[in-house]
Amino acid sequence: MRPADLAMLAATIKAWGRELGFQAVGIADTDLSAVEPRLEAWLASGFAGELDYMRKHGAKRTRPASLVPGTVRVIAARLDYRPDAADSGATLADGGRAFIARYALGRDYHKVLRARLRRLAERIAGEIGEFGYRVFVDSAPVMEVELARKAGLGWRGKHTLLLAREAGSFFFLGELYTDLPLPVDPPVEEHCGRCAKCIEVCPTRAIVAPYVLDARRCISYLTIELKGSIPVELRPLIGNRVFGCDDCQLVCPWNRYAQVSVERDFRVRNGLDSAQLSELFSWSEDEFRERVSGSAILRIGYERWSRNLAVALGNAPTGDRVVAALRRRSADPSVLVREHILWALERHLAA
Repeated sequence: MRPADLAMLAATIKAWGRELGFQAVGIADTDLSAVEPRLEAWLASGFAGELDYMRKHGAKRTRPASLVPGTVRVIAARLDYRPDAADSGATLADGGRAFIARYALGRDYHKVLRARLRRLAERIAGEIGEFGYRVFVDSAPVMEVELARKAGLGWRGKHTLLLAREAGSFFFLGELYTDLPLPVDPPVEEHCGRCAKCIEVCPTRAIVAPYVLDARRCISYLTIELKGSIPVELRPLIGNRVFGCDDCQLVCPWNRYAQVSVERDFRVRNGLDSAQLSELFSWSEDEFRERVSGSAILRIGYERWSRNLAVALGNAPTGDRVVAALRRRSADPSVLVREHILWALERHLAA
């Protein structure tokens, strides 16, 4: 295709993306050589913890053409997710309620984004014929934030998430690796300045320096990725956060511009935006699977869900309801869950 035709196709792809519900679409090249040393240093520091997938695949993470041969461009797309949910600050301040990261209150975003990106690829194929592509949604060794930054969708904040002036950070990212030599978009300027609110607010001090996250201390890692016991010294700092953590986003000035998503799939399910900890802890495994079916929460399984709730109950204000909820499951068949229940009960009995 001629350069003029490729430029027209790029503009058309962005228009189709908006028609499909994406709030922004950009195009990046595949040169990630500038971030490769930083990734290697981060891994060498041990900050990845049990995120073994970050160590796998060798250079494929920073060399897209090694992951998908023939890739010369990456089409990056943004889909906003902020739900119309109970006030996050109020829920966090109520120690008897559970806080769940707002991205996980609705349908699993992986399914939503993947389906939409495939529809975009099909529209491209319908226009130009078959072409090489592969869809990624947080599911392979892809440097999605860096690629989205290169594609002009925003800049990397000091909390390591992508920020956009008109949307803050409450959005998902997805990518199409493609062999189409489309014209690329320029990166945007950074706008964090001297602000360090995200670093200062982190309950566990996981953001050890601007743009550097120690995942081993991050509440999202501890409640989602960590499979075993949560370090005792970090448990009190988790508070009532039972799946993920939004603190660094909630305090970011740019999120004042984040709009409530119009996506039906991201609407709150089962009242999980402000549920009582004791009620959630009373769920059986069957109830858990039924109520979080189709949600990102399902991926951690009932055992880790229960572990997280036990920690949150241990941090809740002491009361008959909380202690009774813990005692009812003190003989839980899971050694992991029992350990965290015992820790929680000891805190209340010592109060």
